[in-house]
Amino acid sequence: MLLLFTLVLFNSLPLNMALPQSATGNIAKPNCPNRCGNLTVAYPFGIGVGSGCSKDPTFDLICNSSYDPPRLFINTSLDHIQIHNISDHKMSVTSYVASKCYQFGNLTANFSRWFNLETTPFIFSEKNNLTVIGCSDFAVIASEADRFAAGCFGMCDKAKDVLDGDCRGIGCGQTSIPGGVKVFQAESGSVDNHTSVASFNPCSFAFLSDETFQFDGLPDLSNSSQYNTREPIVPTLLEWVIESNRTCREANECKGNSSCIDTYIGGYRCKCKDGYEGNPYLDPGCQDIDECKETSNIRCYGQCINTEASYICTCWEGHIGDATKQDGCQPLANGSKFPITAFTLALVFGMVALLLGMIVIYFGIKKRKLINLREKFFEQNGGVFLKQKLNAPGTSKAVTIFSTKQLRKATDNYSDERIIGRGGYGTVYKGILPNKGVVAIKKSKVVDGAQAEQFINEVMILTQVIQRNVVKLLGCCLEEEVPVLVYEFISNNTLFHHLHHRVGGMSWLSWNNRLRVAAEVAGALAYLHSETIMPIIHRDVKSANILLDDNYTAKIADFGASRLVPLDHEQVTTLVQGTLGYLDPEYFHTSQLTDKSDVYSFGVVLAELITGQKPLCVERTNDEKNLATYFVKAVKHNRILEIVDRRVLREGTIDQLQGIGGLVKRCLSLHGNDRPTMKDVAMELEGLKKFKTHPWGEQKMHEESRSLILEIEQRDLYDIPHNTNEWESFSGSSNTMFQENKPR
Repeated sequence: MLLLFTLVLFNSLPLNMALPQSATGNIAKPNCPNRCGNLTVAYPFGIGVGSGCSKDPTFDLICNSSYDPPRLFINTSLDHIQIHNISDHKMSVTSYVASKCYQFGNLTANFSRWFNLETTPFIFSEKNNLTVIGCSDFAVIASEADRFAAGCFGMCDKAKDVLDGDCRGIGCGQTSIPGGVKVFQAESGSVDNHTSVASFNPCSFAFLSDETFQFDGLPDLSNSSQYNTREPIVPTLLEWVIESNRTCREANECKGNSSCIDTYIGGYRCKCKDGYEGNPYLDPGCQDIDECKETSNIRCYGQCINTEASYICTCWEGHIGDATKQDGCQPLANGSKFPITAFTLALVFGMVALLLGMIVIYFGIKKRKLINLREKFFEQNGGVFLKQKLNAPGTSKAVTIFSTKQLRKATDNYSDERIIGRGGYGTVYKGILPNKGVVAIKKSKVVDGAQAEQFINEVMILTQVIQRNVVKLLGCCLEEEVPVLVYEFISNNTLFHHLHHRVGGMSWLSWNNRLRVAAEVAGALAYLHSETIMPIIHRDVKSANILLDDNYTAKIADFGASRLVPLDHEQVTTLVQGTLGYLDPEYFHTSQLTDKSDVYSFGVVLAELITGQKPLCVERTNDEKNLATYFVKAVKHNRILEIVDRRVLREGTIDQLQGIGGLVKRCLSLHGNDRPTMKDVAMELEGLKKFKTHPWGEQKMHEESRSLILEIEQRDLYDIPHNTNEWESFSGSSNTMFQENKPR
């Protein structure tokens, strides 16, 4: 079905780049070919590697004439990336499918795929979606170079549950990717190796597809042959820019009658101005379009007069009326002495007066509509309910209701330059209020008007959460389609960044500071679980959601996935949300969310803190890919000293390391009832901080442990930073919410 879909799609696309083939003849450089099969190739692209026909070698394309008709390919180290369409800023290609197939619970085929466009002017468009096809399956996509990762699930038990065209999690799941990605690796996986669904779904598939992809239901699940191929078959959308490290202010690329446009992904493009056509990258640039030619698409049933960048359409002499309409011009009455010039002047002045009046009315109506729309959104998002809550006797006025005007001014109308984070739940901007206060402003993606009252209740509770290690919610704006939340601004990036991305290691990440950060986070989670008006389960605890202020004090952030738990409930049934590597396996299998789900995720963060390793890493061996499993196994076999970070090994005491190893093991228990509470975890960490014995030197150890330490110290004679070389983990994709992080 997908192969047929791909052929139909590309046969329906326009084959020529959106640069008109006008008489100017400036499609390509002189003496350079501009056709490959059915495609027109316009400068800045050029056909032939090293031919000199393109702007620079990154714009060289390959025309393979061994096909009939010839086919056009991208010049990369990856083969067979065929181009099916080029426009003035986009390119349609076909990409590969990552797959895994199983038989009797055993893996029989495994094919992962990665894409690298770093040496090209292309990036993957954010209009693509990561798609997984399969039951009990998940797909992950990650990019170290572009610092993002994402995942999605496809779950089903019975063939009858699968619906054609429905890719929202039953047999087929999708998630979006951020803009600007140039490198990624896609891989699929299964929860139970398809043992329960093998009769109708032997394989799982993961790929990046454009928005035109349609899921065919059960045929796509049962017929693995159409996806299980090593050839590129999936339609994928790319975008291209000129010089991604420069802006229009620095560029001089655009030729006559064209304008330069900065892109949100960096770099710029040239575009012909309205009324002009041609190639804006080649002299003489864009030329005036003669709208009066017979080939033009304009409607003029009288006298057409071409002007620069426009035209005039009037009735022939002796006629009057609207020449843009068929039969719109009527002859003047016989013997009429009405002067044509006077009539024309009267008509022009009348039209100007009418136009000015219409403009005034238009903007008045538009302003009124905008006011009405904001009032509608305010009411729809629970604004009336929030005001009633704030005006109730004895209610704290901790929450501030911001207006759209205030927040747009604070963010320069949500400028891309103010973006400090992107994630699955929305985009975060740095805002500067009139009192010079700096805040983090989060615009969410999800709209659910049916839960406005619940949203307001959660805002009221979160604004009253006052704990030094929890990012404070200051207020909200309800005049947008989706409520906008305003948080305090935390300036020193995330714990994930400091552990894995700071080149040369972190001088402040001593063993005592790691214990301090762990204790601060544990105390904050314990506060949320047991000391708020209604217990709050964070549901996405990870190092990327732990921010650090100027004093390296930890702050828990990103409550986009949090749930409030009624006091008479111990668990809540929810749609599974979280981040791979940190996600509680019991919650994943049962959808029953409890406070012990946060305990498991915190256990992963604790293991990450003391080992310096990332929760998931595809470059480690199979037994070591999942840090949680790897750590628990090391503790069981008394090998914890072999996996902790070298600085931790030098500075921590053996009692501390053994104590924290046992604590992490209990937090990572597969059964929630066997895990401690966050209050117990916080108390145990505070106890571990009080050990003052000098590491190793003043302690009696078994000879086997002493030999191991000596062996490790022999390999570690100098201050070597903790491990930062591993490939970007899948947990690093989430929204780094409130730190300064300019888009590249």
